[in-house]
Amino acid sequence: MAVVETVRGPVETSALGRTYMHEHVFILTPDVQLNHPEEWGDEDVRIADAVAKLGALAAQGVRTVVDPTVIGLGRYIPRIQRVAEQLPELNIIVATGCYTHTEVPLFFHHRGPALNAVAGTDVPDPMVDMFVGDIEEGIAGTGVKAGLLKCAIDHQGPTPGVERVMRAVARAHLRTGTPITVHTHPGSRTGWDVKRVLCDEEGVDPGRIVLGHSGDTTDVDHLTELAEAGFVLGMDRFGLNVETTFEARADTLVEMVRRGFADRMVLSQDASCYIDWIDPEVMPLLSQWHYLHIEDEVLPYVRKRGVTQEEITRMLVDVPRRCFEDGAAG
Repeated sequence: MAVVETVRGPVETSALGRTYMHEHVFILTPDVQLNHPEEWGDEDVRIADAVAKLGALAAQGVRTVVDPTVIGLGRYIPRIQRVAEQLPELNIIVATGCYTHTEVPLFFHHRGPALNAVAGTDVPDPMVDMFVGDIEEGIAGTGVKAGLLKCAIDHQGPTPGVERVMRAVARAHLRTGTPITVHTHPGSRTGWDVKRVLCDEEGVDPGRIVLGHSGDTTDVDHLTELAEAGFVLGMDRFGLNVETTFEARADTLVEMVRRGFADRMVLSQDASCYIDWIDPEVMPLLSQWHYLHIEDEVLPYVRKRGVTQEEITRMLVDVPRRCFEDGAAG
């Protein structure tokens, strides 16, 4: 039986149950938080709030959340451990990788491939060993191992920094078999950049890649092409109705299911217990952007429009399980 690493240790993939493939616990800016901790406030209060919010999600029947918080998003595993230890009914799978839309973090500017010209040869990228270490040995001495690889490409396209991270993620995947999720910008059709770099040039099977935020577009013909190319589509921003609407997201899902792609999609909200990228005064305006939105509002809407329970189970149970089983060791 295949297993996947969670914050509390390995679990059999058969025990993952209903899984949300893209949710965060905390998204933070470490430099700001370390130097201006007054906004974060009391750590115990933040932990208790997270336990309550994720506990409510578990009470809906969700058994696993995948948290793709990596370098660039404020990953801090000891804090996630405190949350997980109070939620034995919920598996939390954490990730390794690097999140950038443009350049690599300054830490990497004069390391690895950045030194190729000076060295007169190809210098291995230290990101690869970092990612593999997080997967095989554990993260920062916590003993928690990453179960997912994460990178990003947005409307800026495949900048040199973005391509460098993508290649490091691909090479870590080929060494470990760990699945990949990619933050994408479907309006710019960046899924095809993912295909070129990760699949065509680096040799990753598209079936091991979730194209995050695919539901940000209503171009179902484009999504159909990506699904037919073998990718898993992350319909994972339900509730975040900034450049779209609830109905547009949900209707896109309904149409993709009608076209026969329930076995190529996963569902999530990309929500978090706390995100410091957004002024707290603004969050009440995003009234549907929370962990409970899919169960409370999305699923009733799509059921009324013909999506069956079997198709919902495929997207919430079967496809996520397959993401972690394909290529995994028993």
